[in-house]
Amino acid sequence: MAGVFVTATDTGVGKTFLSAALVALARAAGVAVRPLKPVLTGTEEVGVEHDHVLLGRLAGLDPRDVAQFAFPFPASPHLASALAGAPLDPHQLEQRTVAAVRAAKERDERVVVEGVGGLLVPLAPTYTVADLAAALGLPLVVVARPGLGTINHTLLTIEAARRRDLPVVAVVLNPFPAQPSPIEADNERTIEALAAVPVYRFPAVSAPTADALSQAGAHLPWRSWLGL
Repeated sequence: MAGVFVTATDTGVGKTFLSAALVALARAAGVAVRPLKPVLTGTEEVGVEHDHVLLGRLAGLDPRDVAQFAFPFPASPHLASALAGAPLDPHQLEQRTVAAVRAAKERDERVVVEGVGGLLVPLAPTYTVADLAAALGLPLVVVARPGLGTINHTLLTIEAARRRDLPVVAVVLNPFPAQPSPIEADNERTIEALAAVPVYRFPAVSAPTADALSQAGAHLPWRSWLGL
């Protein structure tokens, strides 16, 4: 399956902006791309552009074609779905997501699958994001914060992935400042050395437009990540 699974060390570290940048870059290059956000929580929040809306806008898709399951409460999916009275069924989630990725492949589309939270976030009581990633068989890009504490968080994420035979092709530090502090610069070098994985910088994006996102991600090896 040609594409990438975007995960992170935590929630709120910028998975969506990186995923959106990959979609924008592919579209600008004339590459057919299909973003998927299998599970989304926190849709009750107002005044923000939710992940599936942003990804759908950039790809020219209805948000409902991006998100397989969406829940109002901003919590881990196992809890958000239970509070909504519709606990996620891992088998159904996996079947629908695998089918969506296969359908994209049949249309000769590259897929950008965005996870929710980190790899060990439970989608159901005994089923995690890592389990879904394993079912899809896509390489992982890990998004992490650039500052203090990120070495441990990032290395633990990569270790968890490797224990499950999930290939990690890159780490992206987001948002990486134009003038990094000594800690931020060392974090980049240390993660790359200890994890033996390429580490890339992703700058702050002023607005989630296709042009701004493409510019922010232009230096990334997105073509190889998408199997081009």
